[in-house]
Amino acid sequence: MAEKYTAKEITKALQGMHGNISAASKLLGCSRNTIKRYVDKYPSVKAVYEEERETLIDFAENQLFKQVQEGNITAIIFTLKTIGKHRGYVERQEVTGAEGGAIVVNWDDSEGND
Repeated sequence: MAEKYTAKEITKALQGMHGNISAASKLLGCSRNTIKRYVDKYPSVKAVYEEERETLIDFAENQLFKQVQEGNITAIIFTLKTIGKHRGYVERQEVTGAEGGAIVVNWDDSEGND
């Protein structure tokens, strides 16, 4: 059975829609599953899809960088919590016992378990 679209047509749609499968499928008038099938079947289509998604991430990172430079506190916190983790910028929940002490576990061995 012949394919309705060429790999080149799918590639062009993905490039035009920056790797957005839903948008590419609307552009071509097909289902999302059709686009996904081409991505899975044709390495050249998959490579374009992945490159478009990476380009989008690069763009988003640049926008985040600009927001950090402008002093946007939300962007600063997000950046530190994600790529600043290795420097200790993480949120952690500490679980402690009463008044910050150790957690005491009482083991009831009345059932004869070892």
